[in-house]
Amino acid sequence: MKINFKLFFILVGLTVIFSSCRTSAPRLDYQALARASVLLGIDINLEDDHKLYLEAADWIGAPYRGGGDSKRGSRGLGDVYKRQVYRIQVPRNTEELKNKSNKVAKRNLKEGDLVFFSSNRSRKRVAHVGIYLKSGKFIHSSTSRGVIVSRLNEDYYLRHWISGGRIR
Repeated sequence: MKINFKLFFILVGLTVIFSSCRTSAPRLDYQALARASVLLGIDINLEDDHKLYLEAADWIGAPYRGGGDSKRGSRGLGDVYKRQVYRIQVPRNTEELKNKSNKVAKRNLKEGDLVFFSSNRSRKRVAHVGIYLKSGKFIHSSTSRGVIVSRLNEDYYLRHWISGGRIR
């Protein structure tokens, strides 16, 4: 009888302990993530930076505008993303932005890193900044097509690559 009584208390105790240990799934807006995945042409996984991809998708198609930093017109996205997604103050000048970031090799890029490119005129001076997404893709502002997603392995970007950068 004593053994049954002890067994009963052990079972009740275990039931209480395990019922109080509840894990809940993260609250995600699956529709918004699916929309972002389609717009960006990227598979978005649970471990990815959802805030980055949702923000990036909202910028797709925003027109290019010299000196602009809003969805009505943007010159470059590097500073905008760092301020809005990661809440980091960064310089608006692309050269200063490059100098303030830690250099990252192309093979070591992580989502949210900056990617720097030169212009046709100067191979050393930064003329273009984008935000690395993943799978060799980055988002940036194009003078002719507005905010778009491109691949690092496109001929133009291979020729004009300067470096990657990380500000955290």
